[in-house]
Amino acid sequence: MEMVQIVFLTVFMFFLIVTVHEWGHYYFAKRAGILVREFAIGFGPKLFSYKRNETQFTLRLLPFGGYARMAGEDPELVEINPGQTIAIRIVNGEAKKIYLDQLDNRKNVIRGEVESIDLDQALTLQLNVDGDHQSYKVHPQAMMVTKGQETQIAPKNRQFGSKTIGQRALAIFAGPLMNFLLAFILFAIYIQMAGIPIENPQYVQIAEVSKGMPAEEAKLQKGDIVESINGDAIGADRQKMVDMTFESKGKPMEWTITRDDETFNVTLTPREMAGQEGGKVGITLELPSRNASFGETITESGKRMVTTTEMIFEGFSQLIAKFSMDDIGGPVRTFEVTGQIAKQGIVQLTNWAAILSLYLGIFNLLPIPALDGSRLAFLGIEWVRGKPIDPNREGMVHFIGFAMLFLLMIAVTYNDILRLING
Repeated sequence: MEMVQIVFLTVFMFFLIVTVHEWGHYYFAKRAGILVREFAIGFGPKLFSYKRNETQFTLRLLPFGGYARMAGEDPELVEINPGQTIAIRIVNGEAKKIYLDQLDNRKNVIRGEVESIDLDQALTLQLNVDGDHQSYKVHPQAMMVTKGQETQIAPKNRQFGSKTIGQRALAIFAGPLMNFLLAFILFAIYIQMAGIPIENPQYVQIAEVSKGMPAEEAKLQKGDIVESINGDAIGADRQKMVDMTFESKGKPMEWTITRDDETFNVTLTPREMAGQEGGKVGITLELPSRNASFGETITESGKRMVTTTEMIFEGFSQLIAKFSMDDIGGPVRTFEVTGQIAKQGIVQLTNWAAILSLYLGIFNLLPIPALDGSRLAFLGIEWVRGKPIDPNREGMVHFIGFAMLFLLMIAVTYNDILRLING
């Protein structure tokens, strides 16, 4: 039952972080009047899909991210050319549906050969119907139907490229922005749950006890105070306690514990955990804390945003200075680490979720092709030049970047799986 709960919390955390990111793109694109064709979580084959208003909401198989597909960002999948035979259904004097195949099976339609068509601006259609030249207005939300699929047309004013640089930049930046806001909120929730460490603490206590580990077998509990180990006083020196346990793998240790004004001794034998070095007894430590006020929660959450951002950029610099595939973790390793943290309880998982959300926001703003940062860079160049980059060239850059990122993802995932197999 515990494993099911851990898996659920892990999946829910990733779902929340990715959904918030894509919702930022979706919301501000809709506010700008852009047609958002699909709001997807994950990539690959569809697991679940439903349509609301103009947008198809989709859950896909591979949990590597998501996307909000906006009209005009990619070449339209369905085109109509002069000379093509189509059928249209008229509603209130406008073409509401345009059929491209199975024309003989369509009922209550007008069938003819396309003489001219403008679905970008004028929204007009001229057909040759048995030698009779007929003109029609096209509804701005008309559907093109082919192979059983409906695709809504996207007039110029509904396309991504028709909007101002500011509107497009906001629709792109909104994804990382939502991750920053989520990180701040999650840090605030963590602080409310964990509290503020007391100044000049005199002791260290147990925050969580992992199942199946020596601490649980010795019946240690959350809130127990560790007075001494092997007769050596611990006080508030948490690192000293960690180091002593690390170096005592396979060796019995005598711990003196205080619980509710009662002091007693237990014997613990640290053991090695899969994928980790040194001895472990299966506890999470914390210093004594007090409840945080509203003001302290806001302030401390802001401080955590700053210190975590510094930590992330320090990690980036170390990775660049000394690149190694072993230092890069893909989805498998991230899920593995998240599962381990989930075992420590909802408090630590909330803190970890905040870190991942902040990381996702920062990483997406890097000027790497296919990421939000690269798209913002192209908009910056357009603003300086006074005209946009050739969409075909920009699209090729993003395509190559996405392909390289996908190959890197495959490589690190393979590396993560080998690491799991080899222990």
